[in-house]
Amino acid sequence: MALDRWIALIVLLICVAYGYAAFFSMDDLLPPIMRRSPIWPSSFPKVLSVGAIVFALIILFGLEKSPQKDKAADINLSRLSEYKVGQAAILIGLMIAYALLLRPIGFLASTFLFLTLGSFTLGERRYVIMAIVAIIATAGIWLLVDNVLGIFLRPFPLFMSGG
Repeated sequence: MALDRWIALIVLLICVAYGYAAFFSMDDLLPPIMRRSPIWPSSFPKVLSVGAIVFALIILFGLEKSPQKDKAADINLSRLSEYKVGQAAILIGLMIAYALLLRPIGFLASTFLFLTLGSFTLGERRYVIMAIVAIIATAGIWLLVDNVLGIFLRPFPLFMSGG
């Protein structure tokens, strides 16, 4: 079995467990007044798990592939050194650093740093455009999450917000 199908099988198993939790155990602790709501806290996890299960099954059964077999598209483990594994590892490290720095330095600074360093890692060298896009994306996401969704994200570092 190809590597993409093994990964799809692992994702399928995780999503089945996640979907079981979303459908059968998440809503048991809801207060009675929230049970009348059309959207529950488990609504998004249910949609996410069903969608992921469908896509994992599509990959597992090979329905996404064209009828003619293209050998160049498969991952060749013997040529692993030719792939950009270093970039992927750096991006994963940046994601971990972003999660760890989100509270201490605030949403705005950590998101800006993640977007600029991530685009630099992927090869972008137009620094002014990179900074402008990161500023617009960071501010837009923060305004959307804070004002539209009503979820408070600490925008500034702890020492600047009195905490």
